[in-house]
Amino acid sequence: MDSEFAERRVTVMGLGSFGGGLGAVRFLAERGARVLVTDLRSADGLRESLSELADVPGIEYRLGEHQPQDFTQTELLVVNPAVPPRNEYLRLARDAGVPLTTEMSLFWKRNRSRVIAVTGSNGKSTTTALTHCLLESSGRKCWLGGNIGKSLLPLVDQIAESDWVVLELSSFQLEWLNLIHARPEIAIVTNFSANHLDWHETLDAYRYAKQAIVRWQQPTDCAVLNSDDADVVAWPTAAQRTYFGTQAEQSSRSRLTGSIVSLHTNTANWEIDLATCFKLPGTHNRMNAAAAIAAASAAGVAREDIIAGLRRFEPLPHRLQLVAEGQGRAFYNDSIATTPESAICGLNSFDRPIVLVAGGYDKHVDLGEFATAIARQTKAVALLGQTASVLAEGIAATDVPQRPAVFVAPSFNEAFAWSAEQSAAGDVVLLSPGCASYDWFRNFIDRGEQFAALAQRWCHEQ
Repeated sequence: MDSEFAERRVTVMGLGSFGGGLGAVRFLAERGARVLVTDLRSADGLRESLSELADVPGIEYRLGEHQPQDFTQTELLVVNPAVPPRNEYLRLARDAGVPLTTEMSLFWKRNRSRVIAVTGSNGKSTTTALTHCLLESSGRKCWLGGNIGKSLLPLVDQIAESDWVVLELSSFQLEWLNLIHARPEIAIVTNFSANHLDWHETLDAYRYAKQAIVRWQQPTDCAVLNSDDADVVAWPTAAQRTYFGTQAEQSSRSRLTGSIVSLHTNTANWEIDLATCFKLPGTHNRMNAAAAIAAASAAGVAREDIIAGLRRFEPLPHRLQLVAEGQGRAFYNDSIATTPESAICGLNSFDRPIVLVAGGYDKHVDLGEFATAIARQTKAVALLGQTASVLAEGIAATDVPQRPAVFVAPSFNEAFAWSAEQSAAGDVVLLSPGCASYDWFRNFIDRGEQFAALAQRWCHEQ
């Protein structure tokens, strides 16, 4: 039993569905803490998460509500990183002198191994998983976790000093990690654009949170930065810089020219043709590969191992994932595309006519560029959720010779049915929402799974 937590009263705020809350509860309970989980969602809404904790005894739950005493009469508060810092219950805890932490902060303080951390407004999940795959292909012991959906906290004692950990980090997680001066040996920043302004309130606050990934690095560390992103290039860091992108002309770089990645650093000078070894479509995925290659090389992975890793990498679910084919149509699930920029990348990945399903929860970001891309690059679009009317107005205002057919859908089933009806043989039916899922779905996974099920049923019934 861990003396640090034995018999301590700990409140975990927000069990959630993506592993962080689950990992924190399991870690604390196994070390003898008296854990109370409080979540505004009901037991029914948290059914899957609760089932994963069924084997952990002694946990107290308060679901469907928060009670002030759970935040003031506790010895430690573990906060779900999606909770904004201005939350009233966090204020109550601070006023009562209760220390606050997060699942990722608990992990970071206990982790002995070297860390490659990945952030960005788009592309971070694929880049994280690909970086992990490249390191594993070299025979290194490597762990994958963070915002990608798996908590490594319950496993932290198994992670050796000689191992590598590859973490996807959201702006929410980085906001908290900044407080403990978290310092990855290698940091990757895929790109930067406005996102989560409903949480951070301003673009400057969002940028400041993201910059924590390189803020505390030292000259012996490495920052892998997107040379095509003028914002990211200007981020301050003491680390050695390696740039990736189509405009990477610096002395240490992973330059992308068509499908060719040319790596030039102090320890490597070679090329890889992604067309021969990498399956994912789209220029944005080739950029992700260029970033992962630069990071893997900085970690000491040889060219032949990188090529082997690229060959065996499988696309992640919900990221331009082909989920069904029938009657000449191809149905792609890109539910992870929760920003306009990532959805535009999805549109740019195909040279076939596209029927798009888009829209969702309003995160208060500008949708004008997305509406223009929809107007120019699709034959029809079904619009969902809170942002449907904004996108419809943006499409209508676009000066293009022929605008797509537009359907503001009252339900997801009707959106899919209309989209399938609008499609023809040779078309792509694409779910790439450009918005978060929270208004109609539990999360982006739920949205993607519903789309895949509808697509597979449609293909079977034709």
